[in-house]
Amino acid sequence: MADVKLRGLRKSFGAVDVIKGVDIDIADGEFVVFVGPSGCGKSTLLRMIAGLEDITGGTLEIDGVVVNDKQPKDRGIAMVFQSYAIFPHMTVRENVAFGLTINGLAKAEKDAKVAEAARILQMEHLLDRRPSQLSGGQRQRVAIGRAIVRDPKVFLFDEPLSNLDAALRMDMRMEIGKLHQSLDATMVYVTHDQVEAMTLADKIVVLRDGLVMQIGAPMELYHNPANLFVAGFLGAPSMNFITVDVQAIEGDLARVSHPALEPIAVAHKGRDIRAGGKAVLGVRPQYLAPVEGPAGMLHGTVALTERLGSETVVDVTLRDGSKIIAAIGEDRVYPTGAGIGLRFDPAQAHLFAVD
Repeated sequence: MADVKLRGLRKSFGAVDVIKGVDIDIADGEFVVFVGPSGCGKSTLLRMIAGLEDITGGTLEIDGVVVNDKQPKDRGIAMVFQSYAIFPHMTVRENVAFGLTINGLAKAEKDAKVAEAARILQMEHLLDRRPSQLSGGQRQRVAIGRAIVRDPKVFLFDEPLSNLDAALRMDMRMEIGKLHQSLDATMVYVTHDQVEAMTLADKIVVLRDGLVMQIGAPMELYHNPANLFVAGFLGAPSMNFITVDVQAIEGDLARVSHPALEPIAVAHKGRDIRAGGKAVLGVRPQYLAPVEGPAGMLHGTVALTERLGSETVVDVTLRDGSKIIAAIGEDRVYPTGAGIGLRFDPAQAHLFAVD
């Protein structure tokens, strides 16, 4: 396996800058996920690593070698695409072995590599079938098997599960996680699905408009988002944001208030937040708990209740008309229009400067 280093990487299409100077270190054997909204540049960045897009500026190293001008076949990578891209007239065995056949590998060695990939992916019983006889998940396994037999330095995955239904996505997500553990391989994975990112990654790279917003372990980004974008992007339902008045700065804390919020002190973490100004208070829906009676930090009325069995999601309209969501970990009934009080631990809240 190998490490991957991106230094000041840029990509332009004519006058349009798509990747605007990206620095990322991917360690040997690490599973790194690029995540972000559509159009943020994550797939373009992956294709630059693969050699499918030219690099406008900066350097790309794989295993200590600058590969900016190397062809994809000379980079030691294997890529699994969103589309399975398997040949319908070939058996699974022939599809998995296709790259090895093109390279003229001896039959005995080729058969051994195909058998090992089939064992890892638990598809020995599928080797003599054709793609038309396979499910979507099985076809994706064939595409992954074709990558495994190449014994690459780096595996690249471009939204490989997006064509599968929800149940299959969960199964294949687990399979890819197991594959990483068994191969101890360097993997770079692109997705817009934050669940895939949170469950698979050793490290997440959050991208927006061709720039890196934050890099870190999944729970580090979840608990300590660097900015409003990361805070709102990771987590489901999304983090609640409330514009508050900053009454005072008291050491590491800022005392804030809002028409629907009793004054509280929240850590400002050195952000540009000043007394007398505005700030954005962020609270995850899961950290809001109902309070009986008039007490509670937040006060509002119930706009909608969604009972999901394991939790109840409540849309709340605050006194100033702004909206928040509470994800309450029990099955409860909250009548529409009823008043509700919600409390939270200020230590679990976040304070951001107003953009």
